[in-house]
Amino acid sequence: MNKSDLAKAVADATGLSKSQASDAVDATVNAIVGAVKKKDSVQLAGFGTFYAKHRDARQVRNPRTGETMMSKAKTSAAFRPAASLKDI
Repeated sequence: MNKSDLAKAVADATGLSKSQASDAVDATVNAIVGAVKKKDSVQLAGFGTFYAKHRDARQVRNPRTGETMMSKAKTSAAFRPAASLKDI
């Protein structure tokens, strides 16, 4: 399912027009992305939690040359599903 399929499913379930449902899906995704950028978490009961996950710099090895080097520290988006979603 892609974003337009999701917007169509929302439109069918709520009675909104397809463009209104598409705007609602876009607003939801933008709100989640904005919160994760601010390093906040977004908890959706029964679905899961979106959060920012930090990874420290660490020593890595190039498999081709065997050379060791340091990777950069980085923060990325992560998702932890709720227990009810895991059971499906």
